[in-house]
Amino acid sequence: AASQDYDALLFGAPRLVRNLAISGRRKLPRKNVYIELKPELIELEKVLRALGITREQLILIGIMIGTDYNPDGVKGIGPKTALKMVKAYKDPHKLLKSLPKTEFPVDPEKIFNYFLNPPITDDYRLEWREPDEKRIYELLVVEHDFSPERVKNAVERLKKAYREHFKGRQLGLDLWFKR
Repeated sequence: AASQDYDALLFGAPRLVRNLAISGRRKLPRKNVYIELKPELIELEKVLRALGITREQLILIGIMIGTDYNPDGVKGIGPKTALKMVKAYKDPHKLLKSLPKTEFPVDPEKIFNYFLNPPITDDYRLEWREPDEKRIYELLVVEHDFSPERVKNAVERLKKAYREHFKGRQLGLDLWFKR
């Protein structure tokens, strides 16, 4: 997985590549400060071996310190305490039951099971559409403070690629088949 989100490891991604940015730098939220980024490869099996834990225990650590599904984690439990706790409890369900329920927007057992067995569907159809220039600009420039000039240039390249690849190919194929 290529993501900034460590939850990818909790879902079982064997490798996580972080900081994969074209510019090699990232703007800090709500500040006019940039930090240098270097790509980082995290291999799940190496992490688990180094910590002496299983993926299930890593999920428990994530639940205690915070995931996308319980962003604040459990007050007073940081990474070191969470690691000690997962090593002390042999049964993950007993550990989950020991956690204060008031700390969670969702039952921690449900979060645990969601990471182990995420809902997956084959019932979808991808439909490529012309890029929505206005929405892309709004998302990247207005909401995430990307450079307007870079976004404009990238959108132009994206639109050109769409026209050349998808429009051209679809029209070409349609010519060969009668409906």
